Amino acid sequence: MYVGGSTGNHDVSERESLPQQVCRLLSDGQFHSGTALAAHCGVSRNAVWKAVAGLRALGLNVHAVANRGYRIPNASELLDAKHIQSLLPEEVAARLRTGQCLWRTSSTNVDLLERAPGPVGSFDFLTAECQTQGRGRRARSWFAPPCGAICLSMTWNFAALPSDASALSLAVGVCVLRALNQVGVSGVTLKWPNDLVVSGDKLGGILIELRAEAGGPAYVVVGIGINVVLGDAVHRRIESTGTRAADLLTLGVQRADRNATVAALLANSVAGLIQYERDGFSSFAADWRQADALAGKPVVVTSAAGSVTGHARGIDLDGALCLQTREGLQRFVTGDVSVRAAT
Repeated sequence: MYVGGSTGNHDVSERESLPQQVCRLLSDGQFHSGTALAAHCGVSRNAVWKAVAGLRALGLNVHAVANRGYRIPNASELLDAKHIQSLLPEEVAARLRTGQCLWRTSSTNVDLLERAPGPVGSFDFLTAECQTQGRGRRARSWFAPPCGAICLSMTWNFAALPSDASALSLAVGVCVLRALNQVGVSGVTLKWPNDLVVSGDKLGGILIELRAEAGGPAYVVVGIGINVVLGDAVHRRIESTGTRAADLLTLGVQRADRNATVAALLANSVAGLIQYERDGFSSFAADWRQADALAGKPVVVTSAAGSVTGHARGIDLDGALCLQTREGLQRFVTGDVSVRAAT
C-alpha cells in the first residue's frame, strides 16, 4: 500500500513550494510574524510577502495586522494522506490501494481517470488544495481556495456495471450526508441530481465519471467537493456565476477538521458503494427522500429536449426525478433543476 502526500505536523518538506509552506504554518489560525515565517522557511520577508500575495490570488483569506503578522481566520490544517489513513476504519483501510494529498493539480477526477484500475473492491483517493481545472457536471468550473474546501476524488472498481448506475450520484449523496452527520454537521439537504445544499445555497456537489467495458468491470471515479470556509471574496466570485454558495462556516463549524471529514467521506462512500453493488439504489431511496431539497417545490427542469415546469414530486426507485406537470406526471433521468417563484 502506498500513502503519499503532505507531511502533516512534521517538518516542512523541501519539496513544498513557498506558498504551501506559508499556508501550512498559518493553518493553525494564529498570528505569525513575517520575520518568523521567513526564518522558518529560510527566505526573505519580501519572499514571504509575495507568497502571501500568491495565496490571496488563489482566494485564500489571509489577514495582515501590523506588529502581529499574518494569520488565516477559521483555518484548518492541510490535508495529509497518512493522517487520513490513520482515521479510516480497519476494514476500509484494508481496501485502500493508494492515497495522496496534493497541493496543486488540474483536476483530481482527471488524475484518477488516467490511472489503471485496481482490483475489484479496492479504492484510491486523491485530494488537492488547489485545482486549476476543477469541475462539476456539464464541465462547469469548481472553484475552491486552499484550506477552504475539500476537493476529493476516489476510485472504485465494480465487478460489473450495476443496472441502475445512473442513480449512483444520488446514492453517493446519501453517503456524504452520513459522513457529515458523523462529524457533527447537520442541516444539509440533497438537490437532485448531485448537489449538497443549505437553505437553497450550494454547499458542494458530486461528480461521477465512469469507464467500463461491456460485460467487464466498471471503473468509477467519484468526485466530492465541499465548501469549508470560502471568505467574502470567493463568495462574491461564485455569486458572479449565478450560484449562491454556502460553506461549513455557515453551519456554525468554526474550525473544521478536514482530515477527519475526508476520512468519514471515504469510509461512508466505500460502505455505500458495497451496499449499492449488492442492493442497488432502492436501498438508498428512503434516505434520499428524507433529505430531498426540492420536494413539493415549483421547479424548472432543463435538458437537451428543452425546459419543463411543474412541481417536484420526489424520486422513483430508479432515482429519476418525478415532476407533476399540466400534462401529467413526468420522470427525468438527466437535466438541471432550478426552483421558480410560486405562481
